[in-house]
Amino acid sequence: MGERRYFGTDGIRGRANTHPMTPEVALRVGLAAGRLFMSADSRRHLAVIGKDTRLSGYMIEPALVAGFTSAGMDVRTFGPLPTPGVAMMTRSMRADIGVMISASHNSFLDNGIKLFGPDGYKLSDTVELKIESMMDQALDADLAPPDALGRVKRIDDSQARYVEIAKASFPKGLSLQGLRVAIDCANGAGYRVAPTTLYELGAEVCAVGVEPNGLNINADCGSTHPETLAEAVKRYRADIGIALDGDADRVIICDEKGQVVDGDQIMALVALDWAKRGMLKGGGVVATVMSNLGLERLLNSHDLSLERTKVGDRYVMERMREGGFNLGGEQSGHIILHDHATTGDGLMSALQVLAVLVESGKPMSELARQFETVPQKLENVRYTSGKPLETAGVKAAIADAEARLAGVGRLLVRPSGTEKLIRVMAEGDDAKLVKSVVADVAAAVKAAG
Repeated sequence: MGERRYFGTDGIRGRANTHPMTPEVALRVGLAAGRLFMSADSRRHLAVIGKDTRLSGYMIEPALVAGFTSAGMDVRTFGPLPTPGVAMMTRSMRADIGVMISASHNSFLDNGIKLFGPDGYKLSDTVELKIESMMDQALDADLAPPDALGRVKRIDDSQARYVEIAKASFPKGLSLQGLRVAIDCANGAGYRVAPTTLYELGAEVCAVGVEPNGLNINADCGSTHPETLAEAVKRYRADIGIALDGDADRVIICDEKGQVVDGDQIMALVALDWAKRGMLKGGGVVATVMSNLGLERLLNSHDLSLERTKVGDRYVMERMREGGFNLGGEQSGHIILHDHATTGDGLMSALQVLAVLVESGKPMSELARQFETVPQKLENVRYTSGKPLETAGVKAAIADAEARLAGVGRLLVRPSGTEKLIRVMAEGDDAKLVKSVVADVAAAVKAAG
């Protein structure tokens, strides 16, 4: 695979109005993707664009629109809509490409461009690289003649359509009547659709993080700051709390006592519920190398498997499609329900948890701890140059650590996909051993880099 200049593991991302998150790069993305799809055949081609609530979205969106339309592609814009909603609408409107303008859980200072194919899945590496290779062409190459320029329309009912799709994922015959739900929408893309969905399913909704002003997305709120949700749960005496991130593709849950429930516990809860109903496909769950050993042991004890992939929801999704799984995700709260969505969906994942809560009649605190987490330690080590993982010292430290953890835990050492960091993670039943193993490997990495 070629060296990526623009695209990282999750589209293009960076500080707003500095390279690569500039109007020029956005224009080039629209032009390149437009040229790529327009060359396929002569029918009308369509791009759809959604965004979160960042101020810089107003700058990126028109640049993308200009690129697509000057290549001859029609465009439909949605305004603020969760990432999974954009993926769904790409498929249901038979578009060639879907674009989400968001930097997910980052602050308003950053923004990003994620691309979806006509099937609603994130674009493959091959197509991304093709687009990237075309992005540096001359800006005036292969432009559409004046009578063949694309047309643009705003789709006003995209949020309503997403609400209906989300509601349809909640089990028929169940209602949220009598349940008080606190939700933190991170002042992000889900600020309207999430409270509306919960309300229409019968819940009493106490919403925070629903007043976006372009600068407050993820600011001390949302899934990356669960303390705000925990405080809201206590303040409103809610039965459960739900926190989304900026583009609403991940979720963190709080029980009625304000205790945080991460993605691993959510996957465990949903997996066992689905297995009991005969709804779980593939004989298990797909998660990443970061998921806790406790999750693996719990699933194994129910004769279910845990398949691990590299970090990144696109790798989880790939494995799910290959192996016919319908449940997967990440510890961070990216949960993929393949029967309902083609990417992580925070709101739909929360609805599955709410369904278990309603059916069981138990308080959330009883459901929240599906397994005891195994002590886990993660250290990020910054390095300046070279490839520390290829040095003899680091290799020796890793081999030694693996020998010490053999049979009682596991070690994971990997470079970050987005910055000059080596992530050193270990877990095992003996917290002291885990701590010392991580310290030794981290020291070796520091010495090398």
